Amino acid sequence: MTDSDADVPVAPLKGAARKSALSDKLLKGTGLVLAALSAFFPWYVFFNPDKFGIHATQDDRTRILPDWPARNVFSVSPLAMVNKNDTTPQTTLPDQINTATITDIGKDDPKGQPPEDQPFPGKSAFHLLHVANGRALIQDGSGIYLVRVGSILPDNSRLATIEQRNGKWVIVTSKGEIYAHD
Repeated sequence: MTDSDADVPVAPLKGAARKSALSDKLLKGTGLVLAALSAFFPWYVFFNPDKFGIHATQDDRTRILPDWPARNVFSVSPLAMVNKNDTTPQTTLPDQINTATITDIGKDDPKGQPPEDQPFPGKSAFHLLHVANGRALIQDGSGIYLVRVGSILPDNSRLATIEQRNGKWVIVTSKGEIYAHD
């Protein structure tokens, strides 16, 4: 190699230039098509909400309550459940529920024995919302519950009957209290 070889012009390769120009054009065209589609699609969704909206089934428009089995209103801790087949005396077992309280066993009360079934002051704060299919929808301060005959109510009584009196639905509890639909 000599210095004179560097000054000789070399013709560019025609096939490689055409291939790169063609691939550049294809990439540019694909980018423009994607940009056009991404600009058009939101407008298509906006003008066709029936194809992209949330569809409610026809069954959701009825007021009939589903036929579910009854559930108790309050959940009970598994540690508070009693095993009826257990033969060990309960007085020898330690308290399994952490309540952060001190027992009053062995202390004398100067006022005497407290009454066993002392009622709460006033009437319970739940009321009847709706009745359908042998079930009642009741509400209290902690939520809305679906109950049926035999379910435990928020005042720790059981639902005795659901009846219609003078054209209004009422529920009668095991304590004899009557709650009418407002």
